[in-house]
Amino acid sequence: MFALRRQIRLPLSSIQSFVSVRNKTVITTLQLLQVPTRHKSNESSKKQEKPDLEQTASHYFNYRSKIINDLRRTKDPNPYPHKFNVDITISQFIQKYSHIEAGKRNTEETVRIAGRIHNQRTSGAKLIFYDLHGDGTKIQINARAQDSERDFVKVHEHIRRGDIVGVIGTPGRTERGELSIYPKDIILLSPCLHQLPTTHQGFKDNEMRYRQRYLDLIMNDEIREKFIIKSKIINYLRRFLDERGFLEVETPMMNFIAGGASAKPFVTYHSYLKRDLYLRIAPELFLKQLVIGGLEKVYEIGRQFRNESIDTKHNPEFTTAEFYLAYADMFDLMEITEDLLGNLVNDLKENYVVDYNLNEKKMKIDFTPPFKKIDINETLENKLHVKFPDADQLHTEDTNKFLRDLCEKHEVVCSPPKTNARIFDKLIQKFIESECISPTFITGHPQILSPLAKSHRQITGLCERFELIVGTNEIINAYTELNDPFEQRKRFEEQSHQKDLGDEEVQIDDGAFCTSLEYGLPPAAGWGLGIDRLAMILTNSSSIKEVLLFPALKPI
Repeated sequence: MFALRRQIRLPLSSIQSFVSVRNKTVITTLQLLQVPTRHKSNESSKKQEKPDLEQTASHYFNYRSKIINDLRRTKDPNPYPHKFNVDITISQFIQKYSHIEAGKRNTEETVRIAGRIHNQRTSGAKLIFYDLHGDGTKIQINARAQDSERDFVKVHEHIRRGDIVGVIGTPGRTERGELSIYPKDIILLSPCLHQLPTTHQGFKDNEMRYRQRYLDLIMNDEIREKFIIKSKIINYLRRFLDERGFLEVETPMMNFIAGGASAKPFVTYHSYLKRDLYLRIAPELFLKQLVIGGLEKVYEIGRQFRNESIDTKHNPEFTTAEFYLAYADMFDLMEITEDLLGNLVNDLKENYVVDYNLNEKKMKIDFTPPFKKIDINETLENKLHVKFPDADQLHTEDTNKFLRDLCEKHEVVCSPPKTNARIFDKLIQKFIESECISPTFITGHPQILSPLAKSHRQITGLCERFELIVGTNEIINAYTELNDPFEQRKRFEEQSHQKDLGDEEVQIDDGAFCTSLEYGLPPAAGWGLGIDRLAMILTNSSSIKEVLLFPALKPI
């Protein structure tokens, strides 16, 4: 900590400095305090000012912390007051007083407003301009000595860029037309002890932005807008389902069995129960049990947890929306999907077409219904110029060799164990999903890929399932639900065999769920949406980290 030897109160346009005898260094506090001043024209002044630009963030923090700690002790003023009554937000201020003409003030009306100081500019000792930010908008504070009800220097000497302040004043416009508040008083509500990045430099380093999301939101209004859009997506989903008679429910996030999806779970230990529990990878099995119980339209919006890779499309925890509808099938869900997404996008964007840039590849995604539909088997055969085995043979060893040879020929990487299901999934990703830009239903999934989906009513070996691919990302998975308990137990046994081969992402046998099926699950269809991936597309974000407030990161 620097020792303050002497402090002289000068006009705000003057240079204040303190001397650290211990370090034998003269440090001007003009840069530390970020108080702008009018530059003198002589060369000696310019030479004195140059070192100010080189002061480190730690110098600023140390000095500012000392000043604020002094205020905490003296309470003159208290830098952390309990409350400041606000009667108008910045966005409301802009809307209410936008009619004021240039050079005019409404001196009959006093308002109380609060926000964060982003910029300071001085024009002499008796006039200071601040930019006050809040609600994703900003106004100017036009602080004039003649308007201040307290000592002007005392009011402003401790206000710095980044501070949260309360302003009591009158609305008006400058001669140049800048909507402003003319303060009678400015009250420090919470000081910022660190230097904010400059407007010129910005705060653009992605790694730092994700680690300091609070600072990212302070500095980058476009980031704030992304999370507002994501919130609107979730609100629209709720409204859409509520209006159609669905009931929102909550299901357990810790389970004895990790079921409902093919994924590797996180494991924790419950001290009282003395056994392992799994963070849920999907709510599907519980939601279907509710349909069995008579709740024929249910949905849940919540977090899922998967102990897998972290990349631009995957995060260990993410948000999904799942709903289940009795007496429906996958074809009904296709119509619901087109209705939901088409209207959602049009509601948010006032257009069905959105721009999306993925890894510098510019796309135009058209959400106008109806969506394109393609068949997996037909598309792969056309692209790879081969004839695939019949659907009822897709689970065999001969098919496994056929698929391995395809991977080798077309340089498709599939990590062990190279089961039929895993290889099929890789082929679909590389040759189908990667080329789907506008919303595309892909259908005709092999049954080995979908242990919870009902078998295709016409083609043995396939199931009634669709995935919706948008912008090369899978965002929706849906199918006609398997409600035959005998067939479901058989499917789980097949999954257990895959697990013995080393596949950690297969479905785990859930005897309790099979028992519930024995009481009768009506014909039903289930639908799951990856909300984060949809938010990526609608906010033009190429990484899932951009739409997660606090994404998973490697420790420093």
